[in-house]
This record gives sequence, structure tokens and C-alpha cells, in this order.
Amino acid sequence: MSIQALREQRAVHANTLNTLIKATEGKAWTADNQATYDAELAAIDGIDARIKNITDFNERVAAEATHTSVIEAADKHAKDKKSPQAAVFAKWLRQGDKGMSAADIQVIQNTMSVGGAGSEGGYTVPIETVTTLIELLKQFGGMRAAAGILLTGTGHPMSFPTANATGEVGELVAENTTTTALDTAFGLASLPVFMYSSKSIAVPLQLLQDSNIDIEAYIYRLIATRIGRITNTHYTIGTGTGQPNGLVTAAATGFTAANGTTQVTSITYDSIIELQHSVDPAYRNTGKCSFMLHDTSVKVLRKIKDNNARPIFVPGFEIGNPMGAPDTLVGAPILVNQDVPVMAAGAKSLLFGDYSYYTIRDAMDSVLFRRFDDSAFGLKGQVGFCGWLRSGGNLLDNGGAVRAFVNAAS
Repeated sequence: MSIQALREQRAVHANTLNTLIKATEGKAWTADNQATYDAELAAIDGIDARIKNITDFNERVAAEATHTSVIEAADKHAKDKKSPQAAVFAKWLRQGDKGMSAADIQVIQNTMSVGGAGSEGGYTVPIETVTTLIELLKQFGGMRAAAGILLTGTGHPMSFPTANATGEVGELVAENTTTTALDTAFGLASLPVFMYSSKSIAVPLQLLQDSNIDIEAYIYRLIATRIGRITNTHYTIGTGTGQPNGLVTAAATGFTAANGTTQVTSITYDSIIELQHSVDPAYRNTGKCSFMLHDTSVKVLRKIKDNNARPIFVPGFEIGNPMGAPDTLVGAPILVNQDVPVMAAGAKSLLFGDYSYYTIRDAMDSVLFRRFDDSAFGLKGQVGFCGWLRSGGNLLDNGGAVRAFVNAAS
């Protein structure tokens, strides 16, 4: 059975659960309701397991084919439609500076910036390549998909003025009475960028020489995987010192569980409601707020019930949408980010809010590829590549757009 067919089956079961939850709202949750819920959820878990098995198998086959240098360009027709600039860039990846004609070099000079001396084999990536790489980075961890993205031409220091006037109130004054002074406090939030490297990538010569190998996709994937993982970690839990200020680090505490409860490694329904309402309605009412947590914590939430003993976790569904709709918790979407801490003593394990206020800044001029033909690679029959990305992130909000739940310390 195809993945699409399995997704359609999953949507049917999820729709049944969604209907059940809505139909029992405000009513007592019966044993029959629970039996139906458990059966439908078990069916969804089984389908998810089958989809994962098929996906894992396909990824393993593709990875083995790539590493043994026998994979073919499945999208060759699309490749043929790429711009001349992209074709020249692909040629440079395969052949290096020595394989470039005078016309090729002119294309590079017109569309790319030289990164160091040409003899060093360094050129910044053309705009369409940069866009492809950034899109690939969205696949990792979730922060790029949820955050706001700011593109700048340089990596110069950048600060944003901040103010919080949510607690400031005017006054009623009598006739001929002097008004009271109430100054607003302004601050600055910085958004520096940091240099990230993919580490060196060794590519066999035969892989470069085989015209059927989509070498661009091969290198893009490796660079996106390596840089995507480290940057998502820093966008999420970065300390702000020598690295981005992570979302978890920057988010203010919305609710802390009391000690002596079960919430050292878990959370209650009441605490979830407390966290949700710690975010001002000005943010909640935009429809952009969601929960963000580790997948391990999702398993905890699936077991929680409201005060009517009704499950608060509802699997996502949407027939016809290959990506599906997100799972929801008390009506808000759930975003899984594997870099959010798991539930443990004193951990910030659950976030709620509008993550678009977290800004990821990319210095576009600093997306750089380099090709290495030196003896360190050449003696092994390889060519080396490395990618760099200058990027940073910070929560540019002073009004509490994102709040965190903190597990009990003991």
C-alpha cells in the first residue's frame, strides 16, 4: 500500500476521533467513549508505524545508492531547466577552477561574489542555490518553519529597540490639574550572526565524474543536514553567549509546577491551561499560537484528560493534504522540536505562544562553498567540499509572545 493511501486511512481514523472529542465536549466521558478513543488511536499508531517503515526503507535505499555512487538523477528534466548560473556552479563543483572556461568565469563574476582568492577554490553560492539550501534547512527541528526569517546582505551587528507598555495606564485628572509623569523604558535586543560550518565533505572522484549523479543534491543534503541540526539546537536552547539566544532560553516562565507533585516528569491538565493563559490574549487571539515540545513529551500529553476525563490530545487529520494537519492540544496545534528539553526536574519542557516573534537572521552574502583539491583529499581519490552559513537568532519580543512551562524541581 502506498504512503498516500496509508495517510488517507489515517485521516479517516483521526476524523473519527476529532468528531468524538467535539461531540462529548462538556459531557461525562464514558467507558465506551474511552474504548473508541483507544481503538482509533491504536489504529493511527499502527498506520504511523507502517508509514515510518516505508519512509525509513526508502531513505536507506537512497543513502546506500548515493554512497556506492550508483544513484541516478531522478529529476534530470528539472535539472535541464536550471539557469546557466546554476549549470556553471554545478560544473565548478565537479571540475574546480581548472575546468572553468573564460565564459564560465565571467558568469561567476556577474552572479557570484569571490570568497577569497580564486586559486583557493572559494565562491559564494548564487542566489537560487542559497534559496534551495535555506529551504532544505527548514526540514530540521522545526525552528526555521515556525520562526520569522530576516535576510541581510552583511553580518554587521544589528540591534532592535524594545519597549513594554502593557502595564502602563493613563489617568483621570481634574480641571487645571497637572498630569503625572510616566516614562516608558526602552531597551535594545541584539541579533548578531555566527559562523556555522558543515565540516568538510569528502566526495569520491568517480561520483563527480559520473554525469548521472546529481552531485548538487548530494552536497546540498549533507550541508543542510549538518548545518540544519546545529543551528536548530542553538535556535532552540542556545545560551546567547557566543551563539544565538535560543527560544527556550529567551522565553519567560509562564507556569512552574509545584514541588511534591507528579509533574517532575509529567504535566497536568490544569498546568497546561495555566501555561496557555499566561500568554496575553493579544497574542492568543491571532490564531498563530501553538505548543512546542520534544516528541517524548508528546507521549506524556497523549495520556492527559480534562476535568470530564476526556482526552485533550487530538491527532491531526486532513484528507487530501499529503502533509496532514497538525496534532492539537486543547485546540492549539502541536509542533515537535527534538531540541526542546524533555520533561525532567526543573526543565523548561513545554512552550506556548507565537514563535514568529523569534527572528532567525541569515547573512546571505556569507553562504559559502569551497572546493578542495589538495593532497589531504587527492591521495585518497577524493575532492573536498565545505559549506559555511552565517546565522543568528533571538526572541525579539518584550511582551510575552512565548511562555514556558517548568517542571517541578522535586
